[in-house]
Amino acid sequence: MSFNEFDRRCMARALELAEQGLNTTDPNPRVGCVIARTKIVGEGWHERAGQAHAEVIALVMAGEASRGATVYVTLEPCTHFGRTPPCVDALVKAGVGRVVCAMVDPNPRVRGTGIAKLQAADIRVESGLCEAEARALNPGYISRMERGVPWVRLKLAASLDGRTALANGASRWITSEESRADVQRWRARSSLILTGSGTVLKDNPRLDVRASNNPKEDRQPLRVILDTELRTPLQARILDAPGRALILTAPSSGQRGGEFDTRGVPIETMPRGTEGLDLRAVLNRLSEMEANEVWVESGPRLAGALVAEGLVDEVVVYLAPSALGSAAQGMFALPVFTALEQRVKLEFRDVRRIGPDLRIIAACVG
Repeated sequence: MSFNEFDRRCMARALELAEQGLNTTDPNPRVGCVIARTKIVGEGWHERAGQAHAEVIALVMAGEASRGATVYVTLEPCTHFGRTPPCVDALVKAGVGRVVCAMVDPNPRVRGTGIAKLQAADIRVESGLCEAEARALNPGYISRMERGVPWVRLKLAASLDGRTALANGASRWITSEESRADVQRWRARSSLILTGSGTVLKDNPRLDVRASNNPKEDRQPLRVILDTELRTPLQARILDAPGRALILTAPSSGQRGGEFDTRGVPIETMPRGTEGLDLRAVLNRLSEMEANEVWVESGPRLAGALVAEGLVDEVVVYLAPSALGSAAQGMFALPVFTALEQRVKLEFRDVRRIGPDLRIIAACVG
């Protein structure tokens, strides 16, 4: 399909609008919409699940000017009744003349039906404009719909020689204040934060979002603890408000479950794997809970297990300009490789300075 420069500018604006929902739309996708004639007459973005979708907000702003206009939307308009009515019906009722979608919605409840219903109403529909940018905005939603599992990012903070803690376990702080602030932004956009009981016992982290000057305004992702033997202390800070915590444990983990009732912390049992819990079953369960993006902050054992099983999509590494020595702890607890062909392969996607540190984002490719 052929798109002109005005089309591209309008879709670029729709993508900018969609990005405003980066931290708030979960579990819904981030969507932006622009309505234009010879100039933009309406725009909107989806902020929270249960609230108006981007198309409806833009239509209200455009009013009668939407009749015969072109609608630019970063995701195919929905056709099903969820928390809100279908956007397709609102577009048809408004009498728009053309709809340009950045991408088809991968949700099986929508996929292609929005486009078909618009075309049935004699509305011209085109798709594929800025599709790569639209997909990059919603990797978790797309992953959950297409693969049945969330998008998994593994965060690591290490010295230049790849060490995450001294031999005695001391690790606070290897990286800079600027890197820790950047981590807060990644946490804020995630559906949930995943860690292991070993990290809880060793570091007693909060793993909450402290990204703004007003903590009451921060959306707190669910904090999930993988705890095969149910060792998490009742006083662990990760169980504290704000936000909620969930413990995933093995069926024969003991009789402590009732203790967590007093703190309002739910516990679910998961199948055991070779070591610890079955991590594929864990991700399937997180997908059932509508988790789009999972942010993992853990020790080398869980990090290594996730990588070894091919369950990590991206690794986000903060490298400090320091060296901790060969006796310090490494990033991953991986099995012993006997041939280079067995190595975990990564592909650098982004490398930049964060304060005095380097942040490397790498995709797991095999």
